[in-house]
Amino acid sequence: MDDLALFHKGKSRTPVEAPAPLAPLADTHGHLAHFTRGDMPDVLCRAALVGVRLLVVPVDPVSDVGPKGRFGSVQGFLAWMDKGVEEAADRILEALDGGFVPAEVGSSPFRLLDQVRIIAGVHPYGAPDVDEGVLERLDALLASPRAVGVGEIGLDFGPWNELGPEIQMEAFRTQLRIAHERALPVELHLRDGADDHLGHDLALQVLGEEGVPEAGCDLHCFTDSPEVMAPFAEMGCRIAFGGAATFNRSEDIRAAIAACPEHLIISETDAPYMAPVPLRGQECEPAMVAFSAALIADVREQALSIPRVQTYTALWDNARRFFGLA
Repeated sequence: MDDLALFHKGKSRTPVEAPAPLAPLADTHGHLAHFTRGDMPDVLCRAALVGVRLLVVPVDPVSDVGPKGRFGSVQGFLAWMDKGVEEAADRILEALDGGFVPAEVGSSPFRLLDQVRIIAGVHPYGAPDVDEGVLERLDALLASPRAVGVGEIGLDFGPWNELGPEIQMEAFRTQLRIAHERALPVELHLRDGADDHLGHDLALQVLGEEGVPEAGCDLHCFTDSPEVMAPFAEMGCRIAFGGAATFNRSEDIRAAIAACPEHLIISETDAPYMAPVPLRGQECEPAMVAFSAALIADVREQALSIPRVQTYTALWDNARRFFGLA
């Protein structure tokens, strides 16, 4: 941040100013362990400076922790998180001492470091690996003081999927029941096939049979139409919008933003994936939720004449309530 800018674009590294938030920002889904270029303490520092005051980090007991993961044990992962949060405090202090003026959202940038939380769950692609060892790691992750939910779990029939519906639905049901038992909310990963709505249709079936956890349900990274969203909203599921909503051809997603009931709408990044415009193509970071939140507020103002500050406040309050942090 030699030029006191958090974001840059292009080979010329042109500074990009972040939208000024009108309330604290929440990234309800950012994968801190998946960065290929970003340094975790720096990532947390930039998020804190831009106004993020809640970050929820998904961790997978198959692909992140265990024999197939970057971390061999739950203890190793949690120690890595603790160290990164501790080092981020030094980075924030250095930025402030260097003259950076953080976003004004009513609390210190250091407040974020008290609210770096985790959710834990097996992604649909890991369904064949769900066994006693995986469930033990999941249980240990959910026992962490940082844990606030189960996820991301669900169903995926997209271009990279090689699994049938039965094995995915079994893993989905197993983890939904764990959320029920632990009184935790769930974050769902739902991806349809190229010419169908199989992921969403089967998820509605499973939720109807197992019940939506009393603590709540969130459709992570929603990228579909108001029609696909409607039955989930009727069930009381939160709908999370991220960088994809800013893309030029995302009219359906923006229509869903306008149609989403205010008490159900939340923000996320899915970092390090799907950086928002004007930073598209970069490795996404939790700090970039500033651009997605601004887009959500703009859409609701233009379509519904809702004041932008009202949307910002709803995004913040909804996230805290969903994770039991209000």
